[in-house]
Amino acid sequence: MISLDLLLVASLSYLLGSVPFGLVFTRMAGLGDIREIGSGNIGATNVLRTGRKDLAVATLFLDAGKGAIAVLLTRYYGHPDLAAVAGTAAFIGHCFPVYLRFSGGKGVATFMGTLFAIAPYLGLAVGGVWLLSTAIFRMSSFSALIAAMAAPVLSYYIIGPTIWPALAFMTFVIVIRHKDNIGRILKGTEPKLGKSKEKTTEDG
Repeated sequence: MISLDLLLVASLSYLLGSVPFGLVFTRMAGLGDIREIGSGNIGATNVLRTGRKDLAVATLFLDAGKGAIAVLLTRYYGHPDLAAVAGTAAFIGHCFPVYLRFSGGKGVATFMGTLFAIAPYLGLAVGGVWLLSTAIFRMSSFSALIAAMAAPVLSYYIIGPTIWPALAFMTFVIVIRHKDNIGRILKGTEPKLGKSKEKTTEDG
């Protein structure tokens, strides 16, 4: 029975995660295709480049909400043991959405939404790592990578050896999706917050 539940939870969560809110909002606002603006990414940072802060905030919250909603619905209306599966599937949907030929965002917001839904204290801890890293390095992408890599470790110590493999998998995907950023970080050319920059691919 759990195998059927697993298939259903994973499929529905993936479809939820695949909804490209950034693209939907910018098109509804008459701003065209967000994939042809800035970095070409569908995430909140690129939506902000349109000059619409309201749309960027809405995109950020809904991208995070995809992971959180998948986890919470599964926990309270489905099979609680599959909550991490739901969050992971929504995350994969955001990164590789079927609606956009599997070319999506980098998953950071959906990852964070999943963390907060699974364990609020874990989400706060990882969020704290992100804020501290941002304050020190002033690089959005580098801070996201540090926070993502800290998540499986913090998960192990905060809630035990239950979901860290799922978080480690999502972290691996985030690192792969940030390969261009990593290359620029190693070269010392990654743009820092507060500085003007040309075309970039740092957003998720």
